Amino acid sequence: MRGFYAFAGAHLGFAEDPTADLTNPKTGLSLPKALSEAEVEALLGSPAASDPLGLRDRAMLELLYASGLRVSEIVGLPLDALDTESGILRVRGKGGKERLVPFGASAARWLARYLDGARPALDRRRSAHLFLTVRGAPMTRQRFWQLIEGYGRAAGIRSRLTPHSLRHSFATHLLEHGADLRALQMMLGHADIATTQIYTQVSRSRLRRVYDEFHPRARKGSRGRMKR
Repeated sequence: MRGFYAFAGAHLGFAEDPTADLTNPKTGLSLPKALSEAEVEALLGSPAASDPLGLRDRAMLELLYASGLRVSEIVGLPLDALDTESGILRVRGKGGKERLVPFGASAARWLARYLDGARPALDRRRSAHLFLTVRGAPMTRQRFWQLIEGYGRAAGIRSRLTPHSLRHSFATHLLEHGADLRALQMMLGHADIATTQIYTQVSRSRLRRVYDEFHPRARKGSRGRMKR
């Protein structure tokens, strides 16, 4: 509408612009869609770890959920970025900024299995990348998107699943279990903590649901008094 009246004033002789005092409508806060912890467990258990590709995929999913990496970061991880003994990743993120990200014992075990039992068979080109395709090339973002969608369907997850879903789940679950917001900002690689604070909204919405479900005076029409 503003564009129309700007054109009308310039070319059709309109003397006044009725949209001059209008304000833009405020959009609602778009909250990330995090998986439940049960859904994450089902997703992580979907790859068949009995073959090299399934073992690779299980290690990738475990590491993605354990570290909250962006999809571009996990597919581009060099082999020397991984320190399985200390459980630390050296990640180069947006703008070339490097950060250290911890990962847990479960991801470390699956990474060790992948490095010993699957990667040597895939590494036909002496690649410097951690995760490789059947041709020995680095995993691409598009291929990993396809894989995670397929494993999501196999796990019975009905919502649309992307690599970012696990990043959101990583952040949400950490906060729900008491993680510090500043530490989470560092792990996610956010330049501004305001970007990280959206996850406090996610946790707040969960607190609302828990309160409404369990507090005896939360429901509308609740009667009676709490026992002292």
